[in-house]
Amino acid sequence: MRQLIGFLIGIFCSLSVAAAQDLVVSDAWVRATAPGQDSGSLQFSITSAKGSRLVAASSPVAGTVELHSMTHEDGMMKMREVQAIELPAGKHVNLHDRGYHLMLIGLKAPLKEGATVPLTLNIKVANQGVVKINTSAEVKSLTATNPASDDEHHMQMQMK
Repeated sequence: MRQLIGFLIGIFCSLSVAAAQDLVVSDAWVRATAPGQDSGSLQFSITSAKGSRLVAASSPVAGTVELHSMTHEDGMMKMREVQAIELPAGKHVNLHDRGYHLMLIGLKAPLKEGATVPLTLNIKVANQGVVKINTSAEVKSLTATNPASDDEHHMQMQMK
């Protein structure tokens, strides 16, 4: 019985490792916080070899981490919590470009430039269940901005 349980655990772990290798997280960053600020917007890019969905996230630096979208409605920017962010197979998804980001809410300490924020992403991978990806985000200056995406750069070049 112990051998069977060990065998099953081994299979499960190897599937999780294989699924994690199919996911690439890059350029994760968060802006440093001002005194008294208790939340921060975390942004990154992610590519999934298989159709997946980012369904949750957590970090020890915050009480909660929420998935959010930003939309422009009636001349105002509106932020809303979403239950999942689609990660189409083979597509590079820039959360900052698509109006998505993660909110670190209830920060336990200020975020200081140069620090690193640990982050766990829960990703539902097609036909494999939920995989946990551990990564980290660089804390940039309070004045840091998003780099222009290829689409934004292309639009700017056409407008000139």
